[in-house]
Amino acid sequence: MVQSFVIKGGQKLNGRVRIHGAKNAAAKMMVASLLTDERVTLLNFPAIGDTDITGELCESIGSILTRSKGELSIHTPVIKNHTVLSLSRRNRIPILALGPLLARCGKAEVPILGGDKIGPRPVNLHFDALGLMGVVITVTEKSYKVQAPHGLHGAKITFPFPSVGATENTILTAVLAKGKTTIINAAVEPEILDLIRMLQKMGAIIGLGANRVIEIEGVERLRGVTHSIIPDRNEAVSFACLALATDGKIFVEGARQEDLLTFLNAVRRVGGEYAVEDHGIWFWRERTLTGIELETDTHPGFMTDWQQPFMALLTQARGVSVIHETIYEDRFAYVRDLNAMGASITVFSKCLGELACRFSGQGSEHSAIVSGPTPLVGGKSVVRDLRAGIVQIIAALIARGKSTIRGVEEIDRGYENIDVRLRALGADIRRV
Repeated sequence: MVQSFVIKGGQKLNGRVRIHGAKNAAAKMMVASLLTDERVTLLNFPAIGDTDITGELCESIGSILTRSKGELSIHTPVIKNHTVLSLSRRNRIPILALGPLLARCGKAEVPILGGDKIGPRPVNLHFDALGLMGVVITVTEKSYKVQAPHGLHGAKITFPFPSVGATENTILTAVLAKGKTTIINAAVEPEILDLIRMLQKMGAIIGLGANRVIEIEGVERLRGVTHSIIPDRNEAVSFACLALATDGKIFVEGARQEDLLTFLNAVRRVGGEYAVEDHGIWFWRERTLTGIELETDTHPGFMTDWQQPFMALLTQARGVSVIHETIYEDRFAYVRDLNAMGASITVFSKCLGELACRFSGQGSEHSAIVSGPTPLVGGKSVVRDLRAGIVQIIAALIARGKSTIRGVEEIDRGYENIDVRLRALGADIRRV
């Protein structure tokens, strides 16, 4: 059933909120548990839509899941089914199951990628890497079929740009392959490093070199493990932007400075302030918000998932702001919703930044100019994707009057009980 949020804006949000385990780590760790026939227990586990879907994937191939608050145990003594087509295209996680299934069964079949509606998800980097490791891939209309007729073996793999998904897929395939795998120009996001820490506990041999190099020595088997997932830095940014946008003050329990360095600099530049404590970070507005220039980049740069909540914040900043999106070429679809509420945002296909950009000259609208401040008024919108959904929530909490946001199940994919936590901060929000 399609659900909606009804929000009355205008309240300052104040108080404390605890962020949960990282969505972008939890689902990958669930897949990594398939590499062993022993029990894996994940602590600080988020109860969100994406982990529910991934749980269905694991159960469909033979995993036994035991859930409790903030904890998940997965035990896969036998792979009963190497095909996971029944899950359709509800998220992009199934492709990461290729390595574990190949290691334990020698073959696998997963559905064509799905997930957020933020542009295509090319898998050529994944398949180029797996091909070098002995994997034969067949693409059908609905699925990817793979096998390793001569077993998995190590390889030297160079990515043209750091790809999170391709890096994760390569690591998950390499840990049980024969020989050594070297990944050059690898993604090194905090969630990937957390996945590496978990795999090391399980018995993997993984080294981090300089300049985005990851080296994996294949081992014979992996064992069970208990691992606590790092806090979700995207949740931390969302609540931080809510504090600044509503002129409130919020303590984000679990937020870690080391995961947010580039974001924290942007907070100060725009007129916000923060105070780092042992167990989290306070966020508030220090002065009148002023426009800034932002460019998204691979970690440790300004994360692409951060530009959406920051865009809502910039509608309340004095002067002109510029955002240059260099990671995904179609991530400004939500701008029309903000403009309908009173924002003044213009998007361009031209690169408005200094970073080298893969989308230059391709016609995709990946730069935005924001003029502000502009008062926002309540309106009706439909959630297009997870990160756009949090923009719509922030805008509605800023706006005068009532807003209705339809299709909030998409937000539930990445935010656990977001409406409950917002009400605890003073928001007027209800689920219908």
